[in-house]
Amino acid sequence: MTYEFEGKTEKDAIEMAVNELGLERDQFDVEILETQKNSLFKKGYVKIRVHTLDDNDGSGWEGSSSEEKHTRLVADPLPQGEFEKQLIDFIRNVIEKMGYDVKVEISYREDKKLGIRLDSSYSSILIGRKGKNLDALQLLANIYAGRLGHEEVRVILDTENYRIRREETLVRLAYTTADRVRSTRNSILLEPMNPFERRLIHTTLNDIPDVETKSEGEGVFKQVRVLYKGIR
Repeated sequence: MTYEFEGKTEKDAIEMAVNELGLERDQFDVEILETQKNSLFKKGYVKIRVHTLDDNDGSGWEGSSSEEKHTRLVADPLPQGEFEKQLIDFIRNVIEKMGYDVKVEISYREDKKLGIRLDSSYSSILIGRKGKNLDALQLLANIYAGRLGHEEVRVILDTENYRIRREETLVRLAYTTADRVRSTRNSILLEPMNPFERRLIHTTLNDIPDVETKSEGEGVFKQVRVLYKGIR
């Protein structure tokens, strides 16, 4: 389902969505519809459209900052309780049936979120192009977690710190694209991205006054268009 919210800033609008919908921030996709900067005669505002994600889709895209990811500490990487043991066994069995050896451990535990690290000499294959294989494995892990009666837990799979590296790559892409849009005055349509990746692009460029971003397409994997709007 989709909803629209308006706030003084994107953060205010998102906070309003969180409060009214009763969802975590990584449970919905944010599309920026309109941005109005403060001027002499008008107050600034940001209007967003919220697309809620199906809790059973298993996507569980990571929504924490790079700093948070670097500072997470886990006292015991071994599974605690039957749920974690069954989940880790499931992930290991799936990957081994694909023909690859892997070591599966807990990387962090948070409220309603469980990070799992995959150590393998075949990490590049497990990641796949643009992380598609890793996302597919993560989807299966989340579906299985739901079948074990833990639909509320979002499982985040990572290997070789791919999630962090991907986030840093997308931030660089956002700034590089903004520079190209400024110089050419033409819009640029980026590759299809999952909700978290698109939200990262939107957020990175939100404070740049002469460019704007919009999501285009249908389904979960949409594209972000970066447009030149000039200084108003």
